[in-house]
Amino acid sequence: MSGARAAVAGSPITHSRSPLLHSTAYALLGAQIDYGRIEADAAAAPALAERLRTEPGWVGLSATMPLKQALLPEMDEVSETARLLGAMNTVVVSRSEEGVRLSGHNTDVEGIVLALRAAGGVDPERPGLVLGGGGTAASALAALAQLGLERVTVAVRNPERAAGLVELGDALGLNVDVTSLTTVTRGSAPGAVVSALPPGAADASAEAVAALARPGVPLLDVAYDPWPSPLAAAWGRAGGTAVHGLAMLVYQAIAQIELFTGDPRARQERVVAALCDAADITPAGAPL
Repeated sequence: MSGARAAVAGSPITHSRSPLLHSTAYALLGAQIDYGRIEADAAAAPALAERLRTEPGWVGLSATMPLKQALLPEMDEVSETARLLGAMNTVVVSRSEEGVRLSGHNTDVEGIVLALRAAGGVDPERPGLVLGGGGTAASALAALAQLGLERVTVAVRNPERAAGLVELGDALGLNVDVTSLTTVTRGSAPGAVVSALPPGAADASAEAVAALARPGVPLLDVAYDPWPSPLAAAWGRAGGTAVHGLAMLVYQAIAQIELFTGDPRARQERVVAALCDAADITPAGAPL
């Protein structure tokens, strides 16, 4: 793959950990891929897709906000998961005699699945709990469905705005109940929790959510800076297992790296360990 390149694109992008993670994996795998950053807002999606089609060397793109939805119309094909969720985080660039094709994928779901499994797994006999109602919350629903849960409570600030997640739950075979963050403790003890809220948004509800904790039950908080978040700290004090948000980032990156390189060795334990070390976490999602 000499001369190959990839990048993470979105806005803001300066502090993205993706270049470090990808470069670490490519060095281990012997893949000659130069991975950089592209600052791009939603309006830049058509021009960005054109760059991938016309500039030589592109193998893929990691898409972060606000491009996860904006790039979808620019794809020649999308995975079933990306179509269902209406969001993608990965573009794979394929070349053949027929030309260049762009395919959109969503590895966020796999990132959540693998992060929760590495932390000890979930209890599928109990309902899941998702905090937040945005795109990451949708990925969390898909992940919990893959992990075998049948019921999920979604706790949001404005329950009337979460109708789309109920519909998504139907498509995933999940029974989704929507409640307010202020009444989340009325539910039963969860088998797994994913907080998809932005930094600080869960702080006021941290102790209330932690009241639901049970030993070994994982809570993945995607808001990883600073760490521990008040929510993760409260969950840990209550006996639950707090999972660093960077674990999701590492595991979704591994899936991307395999797509970009076509090399299944990207999933080897040594690669996972190296990426976790680069992110200053253990494979189980605890800080080093």
